[in-house]
Amino acid sequence: MSYCLNSETHLDPGPIYVRENGQLHMVNLALDGVRSSLQRPKPFRLFPKGFSVELCMNREDDTAQKEKTDHFIFTYTREGNLRYSAKSLFSLVLGFISDNVDHIDSLIGFPEQIAEKLFSAAEARQKFTEPGAGLRALQKFTEAYGSLVLCSLCLRNRYLVISEKLEEIKSFRELTCLDLSCCKLGDEHELLEHLTNEALSSVTQLHLKDNCLSDAGVRKMTAPVRVMKRGLENLTLLDLSCNPEITDAGIGYLFSFRKLNCLDISGTGLKDIKAVKHKLQTHIGLVHSKVPLKEFDHSNCKTEGWADQIVLQWERVTSEAVKPRETLEPQTAAQHFYGKRARTEAPVTCPLADSHVNSSEKLQFYKEKAPDCHGPLLKREAISSQESKKSKKRTFEEPEKEQSNSSQSSKQKYVCLAVEDWDLLNSY
Repeated sequence: MSYCLNSETHLDPGPIYVRENGQLHMVNLALDGVRSSLQRPKPFRLFPKGFSVELCMNREDDTAQKEKTDHFIFTYTREGNLRYSAKSLFSLVLGFISDNVDHIDSLIGFPEQIAEKLFSAAEARQKFTEPGAGLRALQKFTEAYGSLVLCSLCLRNRYLVISEKLEEIKSFRELTCLDLSCCKLGDEHELLEHLTNEALSSVTQLHLKDNCLSDAGVRKMTAPVRVMKRGLENLTLLDLSCNPEITDAGIGYLFSFRKLNCLDISGTGLKDIKAVKHKLQTHIGLVHSKVPLKEFDHSNCKTEGWADQIVLQWERVTSEAVKPRETLEPQTAAQHFYGKRARTEAPVTCPLADSHVNSSEKLQFYKEKAPDCHGPLLKREAISSQESKKSKKRTFEEPEKEQSNSSQSSKQKYVCLAVEDWDLLNSY
């Protein structure tokens, strides 16, 4: 909205007001620059003659006017005066690039400190939420900076986020920790196939609890490691609990993970548990843990990186899209009629929860640390050196008390030997 002022030139401009130190003063002007009082006071007019107001909507120059004023920062002084200051050239360039971040060819080789500020500016302008352009912009950052954009991703019980933002999730590279627990992916899900991609070869911790996996899914997930020595070859922690379709045959595919240190197969369809324990210990050196391991309590897996707020925004958008459907009264009545319960905001608990499962029912394995072969030798040498030091100290000590017992007196004789006596004995 803007105002167009059309007025003709008049000899009498009317009263002139000047603001000084927050106060408004009126200045009277006369002809020839001489201050004098007018003989006939004219009536006060707020606007001169010929003044007209035209209301203009959706003018083309409004955007240009906005761009002009966007280069300045307007503030009010203590006296109430309006003051403006120009923005720095860096902030202007940063804002321009963030507005057109999807048109960047590549960010490879660009300084990380500036790239983080550029990512934050684009996120503040919600450029990553735009369809199409947001995905291209996110790919530019992940290709150049990898784990800095996101090093750990937790999508536990976030199956809606996976279905809505699958392409964005697949764009992340160099992840080290990935939690996909309770997402019901199944053996044929596209994300499960993406786990074998070379872009996720850096994953060391993978949580696939309660995902309806079977032996076929485990075979597909381990195929690149078994055949080409690629894929999840750096995996050190794997959680396959609460997948009852995984049997003894599926556990055999895990022997290709040579770097595996922690494994959870609780709640799977194993038949001969004793034989599985023996095979895990024989092939990859994993020992059954009698107590629950803290590595599987999901407290260490969190979303960390530049894009952590974007993942939270995805979750908030998907939850808000589901809420209106749940609040509809006809749907609630239909669910009540058919005996179905409405969804709640509380997270769905996975079966075999940690709180009500005994430690004996858990099948968690860990790799024991190999004992140091030089440890006992070094310890023995340290003890011998300490004893030699003590013996030297005893030679310089004088007896303080004489004992009445003969055994103690005999011991005292050896203790009372002087340095010269020891030297004499050693000379023989």
